[in-house]
Amino acid sequence: MSYVAPLHVAGLTRRFGDVTAIEHLSLEVRTGEILGFLGPNGAGKTTTLRVCAGLLPPDAGEVRVDGVSLAAEPLRARARMGLVPDRPFLYDRLTAREFLDFVAALYELPAGEADVRAEMLLARLDLGDAVDDLIETYSHGTRQKVAIAAALLHRPRLVMLDEPLTGLDPRASRTLKDLLREHADQGGGVLVSTHLLEVAERLCDRVAILHRGRVVAEGSLSDLRGARHDATLEDVFLELTADATASPDAL
Repeated sequence: MSYVAPLHVAGLTRRFGDVTAIEHLSLEVRTGEILGFLGPNGAGKTTTLRVCAGLLPPDAGEVRVDGVSLAAEPLRARARMGLVPDRPFLYDRLTAREFLDFVAALYELPAGEADVRAEMLLARLDLGDAVDDLIETYSHGTRQKVAIAAALLHRPRLVMLDEPLTGLDPRASRTLKDLLREHADQGGGVLVSTHLLEVAERLCDRVAILHRGRVVAEGSLSDLRGARHDATLEDVFLELTADATASPDAL
C-alpha cells in the first residue's frame, strides 16, 4: 500500500483582489508528526488554513486530505479533518455536551462511541460542571476547550489548529499538547499555526516558516539550524523574516 499523507498541499495560491495572500505554496503534514506553521503577521497563515479546511476556495493549486481531493470530494475530505479556527464558531444556546452530541451526529458517529469519546475529552480538558451550562456563559478559554474537543471527537486523520493556546491556562495548554502528541502517535497528523516560537520549538517535530505567502524554510530545528548549532528557532525565524513589516494578521 502506498503512503498517504494526512495533508498534502501543492502549488496553492489565493488572492484577494490585487493582494496575493499565498503564492504557489506547497507543504505536507506527515503521518505521526506535528508540523508547526510559523510566520509574521500578515504572512498568510490563517488564509492557508482556511483554504485547506475548505472555507475559502483557492485560485490555484491542490489540497488533499488523507489522499482525498478537497476540490473533487469536499465532503469526504472534510470528514477526515478536524479544525480549530482562530475564532471558533459555537452554538451559544447549547451546552458543551449538547454541542458535542450535535457534532457527533454530523459525522454520523455511533451514539455509544461518541458519548464515551466526548466524556473522555471533556474530562481531559477539565470542563467540570460547565459541561451542562450554556456556551454563551463560557469564558474565551472554556469556549476554546469545547472547540478542541469538537475537532478531535471523530478521530480525524488531520487536525489543524490556528493559535490554539490563546486563552488557555497553563494546565489546559499542557493537556492540549498531550492530546496533540497522542493524536500524532496514533497515526494522525497535526498542523499548528502559532506565533509562540517557544511552543513550536518544544511541541513540533518540524516547522514550516511562511513569509509573504511563501514557505521560505521547512524542516526540523536541527535542519533549520544548519551549521549554527547554538541557534534557536527565534534566531532562525528572525533571520528568514527580517524584512517583515508589522501588520494585522488578517491574511
